[in-house]
Amino acid sequence: MAEILVGTSGYDYPEWRGVFYPPELPREEFLAFYAEHFRAMELNYTYYGMPEERQFTSMVRRSNGRLRFSVKAHRTLTHEISVSAWRDAAKEFRSALYPFTTRGLLLSLLFQFPQSFHYAVDERRYLDALMKEFDGLPRVVEFRHESWQNPRVEKALRERGIGTCVTDMPALRNLPATRPSVTGAGAYLRLHGRNAAAWHGTNARDRYDYLYSPEELEALLPLVASIGSSAQVVQIYFNNHAKGQAVVNARKMQILCERSPEISQK
Repeated sequence: MAEILVGTSGYDYPEWRGVFYPPELPREEFLAFYAEHFRAMELNYTYYGMPEERQFTSMVRRSNGRLRFSVKAHRTLTHEISVSAWRDAAKEFRSALYPFTTRGLLLSLLFQFPQSFHYAVDERRYLDALMKEFDGLPRVVEFRHESWQNPRVEKALRERGIGTCVTDMPALRNLPATRPSVTGAGAYLRLHGRNAAAWHGTNARDRYDYLYSPEELEALLPLVASIGSSAQVVQIYFNNHAKGQAVVNARKMQILCERSPEISQK
């Protein structure tokens, strides 16, 4: 059975004070506190702003080297693609990862594509070229359109050693279904919540405003066991960050995985 790593998508949320962080804890100490309770984190801010090497060096220092990271690709590589500039953006992004790659702290690069990114010729060619720019690094792709859920895509990703992100989202038209898929050395599960009413709105906080019930989390254990049976590591990240719900669910999921007879941890 794989090593199970549970964490959240991001950590620097002042509204988590009183839910997870002690009320008076200085914001600059959030990361160290997080590292006392979790062993992995998905960095989401790197989608909005191009990361710099010094930022990752600081994170390694503040977490005392105890955390491993999945880093979400910048939007110029997935959502705002410029034919003339994306390769330069890829090189800049890859260069910033040095503090993680040299210390063995990089779990994955997450490339999350929008729902408008369909399984079509131009998109497939771009995806192949983009993945080659990050050859040698652990890559995971997250698709938001169901057209990518087909055997040909899984075969191509598996041949290239690229992981598939299994997502839990509202059951809405054209969104991928939640089903087991492992195409790389590791497995990746990303939980966005099931807030169907706000999913297509413009407010991201509302979209991810959802608290999984204990019963809903328990119902996900067979999925974790399934993907873990053919992976070395399973990363599980909660992206329902509003109101500290992600960290509440992540801590509960840790306990459930530890107690589950289906999931024996390394």
